[in-house]
Amino acid sequence: MRTASNPETNAIPDSVVEHGAVVYSTQLQAALESQHSGEFVAVDPSSARYFLGQTATAALVAARNAMPDTQFFLTRIGSDSAHKIGGHGKRIR
Repeated sequence: MRTASNPETNAIPDSVVEHGAVVYSTQLQAALESQHSGEFVAVDPSSARYFLGQTATAALVAARNAMPDTQFFLTRIGSDSAHKIGGHGKRIR
């Protein structure tokens, strides 16, 4: 969200995320999951236009090239979210 203290922030408004999730789940999910599971999809919530990629970056680059002034909802097809937080590794003391 853009704020008075930092007008240059490029955060995606909550409404884009909420509307994008609805568009994806109601209009695109069933059609995309059978052939594109594991890929990423960038969705324009206002038009339901979408762009696929093997990576999040590829999907967003395709979307930005086609619609440079649009903010997109991004998710991984067949998953609850685009990315997971966490990892594994040894703790160094």
